[in-house]
Amino acid sequence: MAEELLIDVSPFESRVALVKNGAVEEVHLARSAGYSATGNMYLGKVVRVIPGMQAAFVDIGLERPGFLHASDIARPLVATATATDSAKGKRGIRDLLHDGQELLVQVERDPIGAKGARLSTNLALASKYLVLMPKGDQVGLSQKITDESERVRLFKLLRPLAESADMGLIARTLSEGSAASSLADDFSHLMHHWARVLKTAEGAKAPCLVFQDLPIQTRLVRDLVGSETTSIFVNDAEIFQRLRDYLNQYGSDYIDRLRLYTDTQPLFGRHSIEREILAALESRVRLNSGGTLVIEQTEALTSIDVNTAGFLGRQNLEETAFITNMEAAAVIPRQLRLRNLGGIIVIDFIDMQDAAHQEAVLAKLKEALDRDPAKSQIEGFSFLGLVQLSRKRTRESLAQVMCEGCRHCDGSGFVKTAETTCMEIFREMTAEHRAEVNVPNMTTSPKNTGVYVLTSNAEVVDRLLDEEATVYQALVAKMSHEVRLEVDSAYRHDQFDLVFVPGRAS
Repeated sequence: MAEELLIDVSPFESRVALVKNGAVEEVHLARSAGYSATGNMYLGKVVRVIPGMQAAFVDIGLERPGFLHASDIARPLVATATATDSAKGKRGIRDLLHDGQELLVQVERDPIGAKGARLSTNLALASKYLVLMPKGDQVGLSQKITDESERVRLFKLLRPLAESADMGLIARTLSEGSAASSLADDFSHLMHHWARVLKTAEGAKAPCLVFQDLPIQTRLVRDLVGSETTSIFVNDAEIFQRLRDYLNQYGSDYIDRLRLYTDTQPLFGRHSIEREILAALESRVRLNSGGTLVIEQTEALTSIDVNTAGFLGRQNLEETAFITNMEAAAVIPRQLRLRNLGGIIVIDFIDMQDAAHQEAVLAKLKEALDRDPAKSQIEGFSFLGLVQLSRKRTRESLAQVMCEGCRHCDGSGFVKTAETTCMEIFREMTAEHRAEVNVPNMTTSPKNTGVYVLTSNAEVVDRLLDEEATVYQALVAKMSHEVRLEVDSAYRHDQFDLVFVPGRAS
């Protein structure tokens, strides 16, 4: 399948889109805050060890300390004198770390929401074809390289390289079919970078950035460009030259696919990418059959509800459900990749009674997920008819990058209706009336002269004077002073003020 990588650069934002057969597969954004800290290495300082969680918080210089779990600490850890190497058996977090300790860590997952970055001391440096594991000792191959003869060839080529450095090596998917010289060049490049990391860390004071991954444009050329890529378009001459230099050194096979885009039509005008991005922020996705997906992202998980919606089917409910679910199973992985949704994902397919239909839907879902570079795991249908899967999450989703929690509903997705606000107004008026009745001497009360001013949204005021007019007028009649209505467009549906203004004529 033909792929294009479109790199749109402007003074205020960089965007990269991967387009496959005319459809957008991935979108990446980098603004003033940068693209992603994933892959960066820091000399960090432990600020708090938490034995109850077998973890520690590490200051790496970001807004919030990063989170380092004991399972993400390489063995043996290069530790200070207080963490001795003589301890035997299973070590707890206090055996490995202590407050104030400095150590080299790498960001595995960006800060998301209120959570700090996820850290690890199992360091890794990636290139086009290989991943160097300085604290490892094994040779690994991408699971997506399935040809057995190719796996044997890569293992024979990489094992001597890994043994020469006494480090671990992993062959990335793009290494399949690569020449031995290309792999050797990649290895030499990685060793050079590792030497620079050690030199930078040697004279640094924590917290300090000691290695920063490539800029967004170069990083995504490294990670996304492959044999299926037909074109790499970039609309900026300076970035074009930088990418040309990079490919000339590390990916000469692809240099003839790099093109400087100079057309007057905006680069992202191709394939309606702007529209695709906006659609990816919506919760509802329409299927070609007429069915729909409803995608809801929460802090804990992402839920996807499959509905027949406008698809009425031709034969019976089982067949209608099967057709809709099969289409949804093919579309969902693309939506996960486009929206960059990760973590736990729960899919509520339409109920099917036929076990063969369930197996076919699962097979279609797995087939589509296999084309996604992000690692995922999938379970079969539960007794409730749900399918649960997990997808590796390293950075914020597209919605988290482009949007913020609604200030009206505080991110809940709901605001009170005008009717609910009217009920609250009535309760407030009733309480105010009772307070008036209980004032011992109204003739000397500061409320002897004045008016009540009720301010709210136009829709709330309209409802008071229309659907709720009977109740409202009855309460107004009980009040000892006039009630004046005021409309303020700055008020939301769930906001109102009822205040007494003394001294104003009734």
